[in-house]
Amino acid sequence: MEIQALSPETIQDTVSIPPDSIPADQIDSTFSTCIDLISAPLLSRILTFTDEFFASASNLTTPTPPIRRPGYFIETGAWYDGWETRRHNPNPPDTCTIRLGPAAGIVKGIEIDTAFFNGNHAEEIEVWGVYEVGEGADEKVKNDTTRKWRKLLGKRKCGPTMRQAWRVEPGLGHVTHVRLCMFPDGGIARFRLYGNAVPVWPEDRNEEVELSAAGMGGVVVARSDEHFGRAGNLLLPGRGKDMGDGWETKRSREKGHEDWVVVRLGDRGRVKRIMVDTMHFRGNFPREVRVEGCDAGEEEVVSGEDKRWVEVVGVQKCEKDEEHEFGDAMLVNVEGKAFTHMKMTIIPDGGVKRFRVFGTRA
Repeated sequence: MEIQALSPETIQDTVSIPPDSIPADQIDSTFSTCIDLISAPLLSRILTFTDEFFASASNLTTPTPPIRRPGYFIETGAWYDGWETRRHNPNPPDTCTIRLGPAAGIVKGIEIDTAFFNGNHAEEIEVWGVYEVGEGADEKVKNDTTRKWRKLLGKRKCGPTMRQAWRVEPGLGHVTHVRLCMFPDGGIARFRLYGNAVPVWPEDRNEEVELSAAGMGGVVVARSDEHFGRAGNLLLPGRGKDMGDGWETKRSREKGHEDWVVVRLGDRGRVKRIMVDTMHFRGNFPREVRVEGCDAGEEEVVSGEDKRWVEVVGVQKCEKDEEHEFGDAMLVNVEGKAFTHMKMTIIPDGGVKRFRVFGTRA
């Protein structure tokens, strides 16, 4: 049968909040300078699962919020946007093992979202991590021949149809794979692993790399607006699938308005070329774009109004569905300089699919 969602008031009465938990309305802001290390667009991979009879484990890493289709049934029962296992698991827990998208990561937080699972939600969860690299690493993890598993999050109770998140104890080291344990069985809509990527850099420091890529440690640290699409999408690999996996701001009504985003690069670097991609943005791409750079400390807070910004690409006209590449001839103030942060300004507003900064490590 299909389960109805509970009201927020009822939900609050069903679950006690542990001291390291984060209120649902503060999850996004708490981890605003992190990435989801197991998000499907970062090319994470589901390695193993004990069961997925009612709904696929791959739904756990979908980047968009869960949706509901009331009254829609498939062969196994009501359709759910999440991972759901059979009832009466004789050997709990049910587990799902995932390889991170980046080469490795430092985990700072964990989110479990049971949206629309009510009466069939997981009762408790636990999360483990492991650092396993080299030849056959995935097989070792899949076959449980590694002995390096560390507990990232002890047992936590789950409530019906709700977002929950917890900070992870610092100092647990790098992680390449995670295992979600669900007690005893049931359903979870989304599993998010917040943290920072630990990239594998080329040995040759003169080799060009994508300094801004999320998988190489790039992260959005500030933005003016992200009404229709998250700014963090700008740093994902590939060109995406539709307008929904880009950055889009709301319509501006004030004369002279500009929107902007600040990106901390994966490492301090010398900029060689910049790409601004407007793929899928056709009637809502920016009229113009400008790019600036700043050399600051890695952990230093750099705002859009910082006085140290210097122009790197002057104002350029944008077109729909196009990769706008700005190379040597169009770059200014980069000779002999290195940058830790880049700022892209769109004029006056609109949508951009990807923002890529290529260069060499300083």
